[in-house]
Amino acid sequence: MSSENLTGADDQQERLDDYLAGYVDGEGSFHVAIQRNPSTRLKWQLVPEFHVSQNPERSSTLCLLLRQLGCGRIQANGRAGGRDKSLVYVARKRKDLLERVIPFFEQHPLLSEKQREFETFAAIVRAMERGDHLEEDGFHRLLQEATQMNGGGRYRREDWSTRILRGHTPDTDPPDS
Repeated sequence: MSSENLTGADDQQERLDDYLAGYVDGEGSFHVAIQRNPSTRLKWQLVPEFHVSQNPERSSTLCLLLRQLGCGRIQANGRAGGRDKSLVYVARKRKDLLERVIPFFEQHPLLSEKQREFETFAAIVRAMERGDHLEEDGFHRLLQEATQMNGGGRYRREDWSTRILRGHTPDTDPPDS
């Protein structure tokens, strides 16, 4: 193999893309937030999000990710005045997730168990694009998938379905003990 092949533009791009995928494997997260939204029919919504956080002094990798994916933004991770000074790259727009983020990680798969989280995330985003989340059955199916992601997540609640249904059907309140 000649040295020209090792330093060619295509090889450099592939190395950068693989580096970024590995970086995300360690520092990134694919998740679907559940948010109250009174303007929706079910009064709740699913919000898929891809994010990667890093300390400000190492933010150059976040800038590379922003440039490579061509979408999203970099912002402060914590609340203003809080102790968390880290930065976070965030991509939330469904079009960006479908056209840029998901294809990137399909071409550059993650090597850890996080790959399964990505696959669930991609399936949820695609189901939302089809409108599955707009019907009650589809919403609850996607909600169930979302709450199982990321090891159940530290902010995940097992009773989301009960909390959400309570506002739509009067007989779903848990019995008094």
